[in-house]
Amino acid sequence: MPHVPQISIPATYMRGGTSKGVFFRLQDLPTAAQVPGKARDALLLRVIGSPDPYGKHTDGMGGATSSTSKVVIIAPASQPGHDVDYLYGQVPLNESFIDWSGNCGNLSSAVGPFAISNGFIDPARVPRDGICTVRIWQANIGKTIIAHVPVIDGRVQETGDFELDGVTFPAAEIQLEFLDPADEGDGEGGGAMFPTGNLVDELQIPGVGTFKATMINAGVPTIFVDAAALGYDGTELQGAINEDKAALAKLEAIRAHGAVRMGLIGDAAQAAARPLTPKIAFVAPPKDYVSSSGKPVRAADIDLLARAISMGKLHHAMMGTASVAIASAAAVPGTLVNAAAGGGTREAIVFGHPSGTLRVGAEAKQAEGQWTVAKAIMSRSARVLMEGAVRVPGEVL
Repeated sequence: MPHVPQISIPATYMRGGTSKGVFFRLQDLPTAAQVPGKARDALLLRVIGSPDPYGKHTDGMGGATSSTSKVVIIAPASQPGHDVDYLYGQVPLNESFIDWSGNCGNLSSAVGPFAISNGFIDPARVPRDGICTVRIWQANIGKTIIAHVPVIDGRVQETGDFELDGVTFPAAEIQLEFLDPADEGDGEGGGAMFPTGNLVDELQIPGVGTFKATMINAGVPTIFVDAAALGYDGTELQGAINEDKAALAKLEAIRAHGAVRMGLIGDAAQAAARPLTPKIAFVAPPKDYVSSSGKPVRAADIDLLARAISMGKLHHAMMGTASVAIASAAAVPGTLVNAAAGGGTREAIVFGHPSGTLRVGAEAKQAEGQWTVAKAIMSRSARVLMEGAVRVPGEVL
């Protein structure tokens, strides 16, 4: 039986924030994969090594976690006033599809450096030394991200002394601005940031219970519940949640019913086909704890505690898009997130997550009964881990 040889595709393996993924230029993909559809998904699934019943991604570039099983496609800008289009795909470990429904805030920090290094930015706009501003069109959700990328000697600066909890080594700081991060929802109230029209709702989950929830579309659709309602205090690390199948099932049930209330799906059973969004997170008032790296986190140094589930598991740090949601919800008095932070008006917060702490900012305003956020700001770092070409068996196409 003849076997089709492998094909070679130019690619870059990058870390962005606390995630990493395989980056492609659209024009480098095989013709059949340059458009959305089964051919593209099949190719990128094979790049990552999914689906993998062994749960290891041994035969691909994935890392067998939600933070490391990601693909990115960068293309020339389709929208005026932007430099590039950024399309993000979350690859499940054991499923034969790619979830294109949301953004990765962490990998957003790698888009600007990739764009500069791969010829998407006019060289005249790249300073010899200084900051290069890259305007990114996030094609999954139709939003603008502005990346402020440090440049030294005309090239992207990757090394530096900026430390990001959840990342082992320091690197250069990249500031990100997520403009107008809220999306209009189709839920009960049709609100912009709050799709039900309420700051707090009650979710009745058959066989599980009733939970108060703040549901927000900002950065990524997110459902926030109180840690105490789940029997937690907000200091939990991955082992406490990810080794508890009953807890994960409860959280997924809340996520599924919240997705229906937010207007994202029509029936809770459809949530399994949309694992990337919405996110579910739980929050609590500040409390001393020890992070996963052994670093003490003092209650006096944070405004609240936050833990989030990504692709069915507790995230080891915090998703960038969920950080935007946390900042946005914390800025609105009356939400569960704002209450956990002590209430009042807030334009910036520091929250504790499993790997440490993160500072994020968002300025919320209310007009005619609707809350809006003009932009959310946070800092990340990014670095090229490997560049060249990725190989996949030719029969995948």
